[in-house]
This record gives sequence, structure tokens and C-alpha cells, in this order.
Amino acid sequence: MTDNFQSRVAVVTGAGRGLGEAVVDRLVEAGARVVVVDREGDDAAAVAGRYGSRAISVQADVSTEAGVEHYIAAGLEAFDRIDMHHLNVGIVGSPARLVDLSLDDFRHVMEVNVISTFLGIRAALRQFESQGGGGTVLATCSVSGTHGSHDIIPYQASKGAVLSLLRGSAMYGAPMGVRVNGIAPGLIATQQAFDGVVIDAIQENLLRRGGTVPLRRAGHPGEIADAAAFLLSDRSSYITGQLLYVDGGASQVWSVRGAGGAGAWDTTPVDDYVRGR
Repeated sequence: MTDNFQSRVAVVTGAGRGLGEAVVDRLVEAGARVVVVDREGDDAAAVAGRYGSRAISVQADVSTEAGVEHYIAAGLEAFDRIDMHHLNVGIVGSPARLVDLSLDDFRHVMEVNVISTFLGIRAALRQFESQGGGGTVLATCSVSGTHGSHDIIPYQASKGAVLSLLRGSAMYGAPMGVRVNGIAPGLIATQQAFDGVVIDAIQENLLRRGGTVPLRRAGHPGEIADAAAFLLSDRSSYITGQLLYVDGGASQVWSVRGAGGAGAWDTTPVDDYVRGR
């Protein structure tokens, strides 16, 4: 069975660039009509503009009720129904040491990553119910939501919350035929990773970290888009409440074993960071 979204309408948030943009491309290629949502209206318009009447752009702050209501209304006005929601918006937030993190930094990440997911899932379920049931929801989670590191702690906390949200929502939606799943990208080479940083330095970093992944490389946005399309399609019709890792095997590494990745990193920079050196 191949993806066939000819009669379906999708909402993709955070779709102006990066992973969201790749998902839009993949869904439109498979026949879907797409509501391209992003806080940066110009980015959303640029993506939607490639597809004529098959896509519309919506500028919205998806961490607010008004923003979510706006993109739902725009999608219905343009396409009459919505069948798929890919809730992809997310920010990393401050990389400050835990003891230096401000409450505002933490709260901002939770609002963008968690509140937007709650509002998006709630809106999707309401719309699916009004259409008589059925539909799919996909949330972008992260390996960071199930594994720990010493930095980006607000991001880790938010992605753990998103995972819990999708599991509970899957149980709620299942009796009306709604499936809710998550996708956990690993190390992915997206344009956002390059913004404001010397490109050569970022590429070197990706190569170094990618070498510790079992597949020995970073992933590509198209690989995330293919996995997203699978979870949104009928090919995954008996899958709900699940998290699919798309990380080249990184989540399975056992770093205390020599054969599992031990010795791949010099721990001195981490120790110096934590101790404020």
C-alpha cells in the first residue's frame, strides 16, 4: 500500500522551514491539500506558494487559543474539512546551566512546545468529532523527551510532556477512530541548525556527532517526512499511542559498553560546563 492522500486535508504547524516544510512537500506530493501554518507568515507563504490551490498559508501563534482557532477556521474555509494534524512547532530554548535558568525561559519553552500541542490536539479532536469521527494526529516529539542530557533541560521537559499528551489523547480518540502518534527525530541536519552560526563549524559538529550514531551519520528532513507520512496514512491504521524513533539507532546506544559507544566523547567540556568553568 502506498500513501494516497488525494481526498485529504492536512494541517502542518511550524511548516515554514525545516522538518515541517519537508512534511508539507511529502504530503502534497502524495495528493494532500495542506494548511501551512507558521508564526513567520513570509516563510509559510513561500512554502504554500509552491503548490497553488493545493496549499494555503496561515500566520498564527499556535501557543494561543486564538491562533489555533484562526488556522482551523482558515483550513475549513479553504478546504471544507481537516483530516490530518501534524503538530510540529517546537523551540529548543535556553542552553543555560540548570542553576542559571530563569523561570521565564522555562515557561516560554513549555508554552510553545506543550501548550501548542495541547491546543492543537484538542482542536483536532473537536473537528474530527464534528466530522463524524476518524482522523489522525501526529506530534513531533524528540529523543530528548525520553533521554537525558545536561543542557536544553526545558526542551527535554517539554518533549516528555508532549509524549504524555499524545498517549492520553490516543486513548481518548481511539473510540471515535482517531489515531494519535508521535515521531522522535534524532540528529537531523535542518537549516535551523545553521542559523546565526558559522556553517562550517555546524557541519563539522554534525559530522562528529553523527559518527557516534549507529548508522554513522545525521539524518535528513526527507527521512522524517517519510516517517510522518507513514504515521498519518492508512498504512499505520492499527497504530496509535506510539512513539516512532527516527534517529539512526541513537536511542539504542548503551554508552557504558565499549561496543555501545563508550569513549566516543571527551567528557571534559561537559564537566566544565556543569561546574561553570
